[in-house]
Amino acid sequence: MTHPLVPQIIDLATPVAEELELEIVGVVFHTNQRPPVLRVDIRNPHQDTGLDDCERMSRALEATLDAAEVIPDTYVLEVSSPGISRQLTTDREFISFKGFPVIVSTSPPYEGQQEWTGQLIRRDETSVYLNQKGRVIAIPLTQVTKVRLDERR
Repeated sequence: MTHPLVPQIIDLATPVAEELELEIVGVVFHTNQRPPVLRVDIRNPHQDTGLDDCERMSRALEATLDAAEVIPDTYVLEVSSPGISRQLTTDREFISFKGFPVIVSTSPPYEGQQEWTGQLIRRDETSVYLNQKGRVIAIPLTQVTKVRLDERR
């Protein structure tokens, strides 16, 4: 379950990232740790995301969050790159990774299967489309819980 502060943090972080020519790809606030950990995953759309990108974003975001006083107590800010082994969520990611091997998880199972593997064709308003050895599989979005890159291949 998403922490209630996450949408507000995303609203503050997005313009900071855009100013640095970066993108926010994920925000998680781990309040079960002491001190709590705010993890912000970023991506550089122009090149591989590097340590320099993370450092620039960390400094800029820390100043913005402190000024806004969104998080009242002490916390640890972690800015990192999600790497390639991540979930696909945005339209841009589905377009960028067209043709890549993916694993689609479903719940409830679709046609008796909870995991589908194949090459990503596309996603639209109704389905995620996979190519399985030349056969097109359309998995209804209402049953898709996760789409991630398949690193095994």
